[in-house]
Amino acid sequence: MTTDVTIPNNKPYIIIRNNEQGTCLFIDIAISGVTFVVKKEPQNILKFKDLTVEKQRMRNLKTKVIPVVIWTTGIISKSLIKYINNIPGNN
Repeated sequence: MTTDVTIPNNKPYIIIRNNEQGTCLFIDIAISGVTFVVKKEPQNILKFKDLTVEKQRMRNLKTKVIPVVIWTTGIISKSLIKYINNIPGNN
């Protein structure tokens, strides 16, 4: 993703941009082998914090990071539904 400054984590898996509403969603997908799936979600949000701030500054977009973390056995966190409901369209 092109930015004015160098940002180490600037490649989220999925980017959904809505020009009409002026929003941009960064969806980061991670598969974790660690049992602490809930701790991984805030890490993924913080990982793209610099990118969200930079895109808000450059393009005047409201940005949000949606972490999708799945444990290797298929377990998901309870907050995943809350994050998925932020994605536009039929979920």
